[in-house]
Amino acid sequence: MRLIIDGDGSPVKDTAIAVAEEHGIPVVIVTSIDHYSKKEYPDFVEFIYVDRGADSADFKIVSVIQSEDILITQDYGLASLTLAKAAHVLHQTGMEYTQMNIDALLTQRFIGSKMRQAKQRTKGPKPFTNEDRAHFKDVLESLIP
Repeated sequence: MRLIIDGDGSPVKDTAIAVAEEHGIPVVIVTSIDHYSKKEYPDFVEFIYVDRGADSADFKIVSVIQSEDILITQDYGLASLTLAKAAHVLHQTGMEYTQMNIDALLTQRFIGSKMRQAKQRTKGPKPFTNEDRAHFKDVLESLIP
């Protein structure tokens, strides 16, 4: 089991790393070279840097994820591509992507995109809160055997 993190803009990297450390689980963070960091991380955290490009990190994650892994991403498209491959796929708020909710989430994303193209106003995501972070941590811990 590994935690795979879609690292571009993830607000729960440090939380996930702390949970992984408590449970002795390796972490793989896949991110664009644009987000290169000199920050020191523990030895059990591996970074995979990919080229610039809208879907470069997504394609890499799809190629490295394994059936026992837990993926953390806010990207609905990536979640849909990995549901059949990963043990669990989590949003940064702790919502678990499932075969039961992914179609509705992708439909919402599509409708929002069409509205923005038509210059209609749409709501952005709610600000990420400490409650979101705590819920994420609780859900992540519950998924680790």
